[in-house]
Amino acid sequence: MQKNIFITGSTDGIGLETAKMLLEQGHYLLLHGRNPQKLERVKTELSAMGKVESYLADLSDLGAVKNLAKSVADNHQTLDVLINNAGIYKTPAAVTSDGLDIRFAVNAIAPYLLTKTLLPRLGRESRVVNLSSAAQASVNLQALVGKGGEMGAMTAYSQSKLAIIMWSFAMATSLGKVGPIIVAVNPGSLLASKMVKEGFGVAGNDIGIGANILTRIALSDEFADASGKYFDNDRKKFAEPHPDALDGHKCSQLAALIDDIIKQICT
Repeated sequence: MQKNIFITGSTDGIGLETAKMLLEQGHYLLLHGRNPQKLERVKTELSAMGKVESYLADLSDLGAVKNLAKSVADNHQTLDVLINNAGIYKTPAAVTSDGLDIRFAVNAIAPYLLTKTLLPRLGRESRVVNLSSAAQASVNLQALVGKGGEMGAMTAYSQSKLAIIMWSFAMATSLGKVGPIIVAVNPGSLLASKMVKEGFGVAGNDIGIGANILTRIALSDEFADASGKYFDNDRKKFAEPHPDALDGHKCSQLAALIDDIIKQICT
């Protein structure tokens, strides 16, 4: 059966390869990018493979994220899969127009806002796939709200990738069986994405490794009971993430703080 699948950051890297894989299986793809020329080029390319539509938004701007979610909701009564793939590591400008570290904004807060706003379109059988990383570090809550001072790229990145696991667990617990299946995943270390090439100066491993696991989590029955779990594709199994993500109080506290950030910026 054809599914409506929305992938953020789908103009290159893992997101693009995943989109191609899902189109080959006959699904309807909602593409997202922040560069209009690149997004239009990818839309044209993928239209030859199947049915696609595109959405333009800068995920470092929470107002733009809110508008993105509204556009998707206006165009679709149901959404079968949301893959929060877009991410950032190194960037010339580390602070967003909202005063947040850009890694926290793009890697953790934007996907939270997108997911929460789209919940009315995500049924019990729908799935939310949240991209994390093997790099995980305890979250400095002051840094999360933009008051932690200047942070190194890896420090901010590692904290943001734990943050997305933590709110995934908190949201899955809060929604229980009435919400979509929410799975956090490390798609594989040092895959051949633009982020890896620019950030680490290496060619990286086969990008198909990441696309394969995202496709499996999005569609396979093996993940039908995986809500609130973390899959480590380096180890090819469900695994325990950083200990902070196993602390329900810390996860709930972080999710509540993200809610406060969104309220302050978007209202």
